Amino acid sequence: MNTPELIITWATPVFFLLIGIELLVAKLRGRKAYATNDAMNSIGLGVISQIVGVFSKLLTFGIYAWCVEHLALFKLPADSIWVWAGALLLYDFCYYWLHRCGHEVNILWAAHVVHHQSEHYNLSTALRQTGSGALLGWLFYLPLAVLGVPLKVFVIVALIDLLYQFWVHTEQIRRLGWFDRVFCSPSNHRAHHAVNDRYLDRNYGGILIVWDRLFGSFIEEDDNDPPVYGTRSPLRSWNPLWANAEVYWHTAIDAWHAERWRDKLLLWIKPPGWRPADVAARYPKPAFVMPTERFDPPVPKALMIYAMVQFALLLAMTTQFLGMAGAASLSALLAYALYLVASLCVLGALMEGRRWALWAEGLRVLATALVPVLVGRWFGIGHLDSRIALAIAAVFGLSALALPWLQQSSRFTGAASTAN
Repeated sequence: MNTPELIITWATPVFFLLIGIELLVAKLRGRKAYATNDAMNSIGLGVISQIVGVFSKLLTFGIYAWCVEHLALFKLPADSIWVWAGALLLYDFCYYWLHRCGHEVNILWAAHVVHHQSEHYNLSTALRQTGSGALLGWLFYLPLAVLGVPLKVFVIVALIDLLYQFWVHTEQIRRLGWFDRVFCSPSNHRAHHAVNDRYLDRNYGGILIVWDRLFGSFIEEDDNDPPVYGTRSPLRSWNPLWANAEVYWHTAIDAWHAERWRDKLLLWIKPPGWRPADVAARYPKPAFVMPTERFDPPVPKALMIYAMVQFALLLAMTTQFLGMAGAASLSALLAYALYLVASLCVLGALMEGRRWALWAEGLRVLATALVPVLVGRWFGIGHLDSRIALAIAAVFGLSALALPWLQQSSRFTGAASTAN
């Protein structure tokens, strides 16, 4: 396990501890900060982002390393505090422009939209990250490579910038006085996540909010106009693959319908929501209306508890996946990644009350129970200890036995018919 994965692995327990503290503080204040289905969806999207990151290193770090080696104007030392401080400042500046373009250029919004889809605002929202951001995001950080910022320094300052932004995703911390005027803070970032006209496309800073003040994109949170969270085209799904694909798909459909080739291209580089006149006329979309309720399909309590248990098991598996990333074969990693992503999709369907999801979940847990026992292997582990294989079989075998009872639940039947 290399440095970035090691830091994320060690930071994860801290994330969940802080989420627990946020839950407790909200409860003591008589507020509901979390919805279980939304939090699971957000964290699941973070899991997929980490999984994709294992395979996208060549693009994100490989290109950077090549540029440092062949295009750098200076050879900066990795042991200078000034290099580290300057790199962090420059990275945050580049992040501001990536973030801003992520709201102003549709193809970049297609990746970034994942982070904004939650209609809640809490620390789990911080973990809700895109799976496709690596495709173009690396372009914005090439100035650091050209200046000669060493790869090691770049990787660490990128993590610092990312980890800093975790704590600002909360409603439990109010105004912070002078701090709000200099740094990205909970108050500033709440405004960024809002769909209210007042706040739309503002406050892009990662660590410093000074960039927004300099470039005219700053807005202060107004208590008379509380932020309403989400996007102006609500996702209304717990499917993590659809969460990553929705804007790409809708843009591709509009590009297919557009008559002029120029418009087919402009759809990707214009601001989100822009549509050619001919497409808008033939395939109109309803005007945005401020949402009055959140997406929350009814799910029986027993089924939600089941989904939470399975989700916890998948988080443990993800930790193992990240731990073996540097040693396992590509085929083992790909198979494990497909299993984890498919499992998250099935759990999302369960939380939507889809009837077919119980059958898919039955196949998933039965396969998970039987394969380790029958073949004595697990993803990336050639010879699985028999006791571990039996433990896996017991846990997922019991899960399979629980499903018929859940299927007979009349409350689930009602939820399914509502969702469908």
